[in-house]
Amino acid sequence: MTADYSPADPLVPPLDVTNRIASLAQPVALTGGTGFVGSHLVDTLCGAGLRPRILVRDPADPRWIGGVEADWVEGSLEDTGSLHRLVEGAGTVIHLAGVLRAGREIDFDRGNRLGTANLVEAVRRSAPDARFVQVSSLAACGPSPEPEGKAPSDPAAPISAYGRSKLGGEAEVAALGDTGWWCILRPPAIYGPRDTDIFEFFKMASKGLAAIPAGERWLTMAYVGDVVRAVLAAGAAGTHGEIYHLGEPSPQRLDDIFDQLAEAGGCRVRLVRVPSTVIRAAGVAGSTLQRLGWDRLPLTLDKTKELLARHWTAQTAGSLRGLGLGAGTLFADGADTTWRWYRLKGWVR
Repeated sequence: MTADYSPADPLVPPLDVTNRIASLAQPVALTGGTGFVGSHLVDTLCGAGLRPRILVRDPADPRWIGGVEADWVEGSLEDTGSLHRLVEGAGTVIHLAGVLRAGREIDFDRGNRLGTANLVEAVRRSAPDARFVQVSSLAACGPSPEPEGKAPSDPAAPISAYGRSKLGGEAEVAALGDTGWWCILRPPAIYGPRDTDIFEFFKMASKGLAAIPAGERWLTMAYVGDVVRAVLAAGAAGTHGEIYHLGEPSPQRLDDIFDQLAEAGGCRVRLVRVPSTVIRAAGVAGSTLQRLGWDRLPLTLDKTKELLARHWTAQTAGSLRGLGLGAGTLFADGADTTWRWYRLKGWVR
């Protein structure tokens, strides 16, 4: 394995998804292409010889996709002119961009709901025949009271400002109604090479000590390569108006996830169960620092609400069948690939 991925050697090889890519209406326009999931999608598209249009705030800082053969559209979700340039005449529009961390609910809403509304309006005016794939989040649906998880048809009940803003974004997409083609994907916690969020699990495991919330918790996990495959499947053959839940078909206990993580990484990890009061206090401190300009903190008050929820689990088997996908990557296998990448990059020992 090389030290990084690129269109010449993407995480998801184009040959593995040839039929999906061949069925995508061209050209493909996407937001969030410089991020974790989006950059792997861009690598696969470019590796297949496509030249996607990618919305970027700063073309001089394309992060993971510097040097790819793509058409850069400088702008943002607040810049309606750039959005019209991005989607004009597009056959497929993939919306991955969003705000993951913010100090105030209005900031989440501005980035995830209003930004989506701006993009939807651009599609309505400049690409009315495009297939619109919205990559939302399980946070929009909310946690499950039971380990088996929520189905796409279950009532949404987000518990965080982030989740409410993502659900708001879904509503903006659904407002297209039958005037345009759309579908929504809800991935759970996504891990894999280039990730900086679930990376915290790997970092704690590498140090042999992991602090986790007290009490039993179950999670649905999704490997980034499987999310890329799902995006391509949705764009190529998804059903109009459908909501799909992504991730492994079988939820896992958080304790078991760390056991597999340790085994895949060849290390031993001791779990320390942290009381909810301590976690909430850390979230308050993180939010305070974030408002003072520390914008890359892993724990804020909003994230604390999600962290303390019992079960972030989803029923995914029906969605995977609907997209023509298999069960996907087992966590142990995905963790092994992710460990090797983190170590090659020097992120963990």
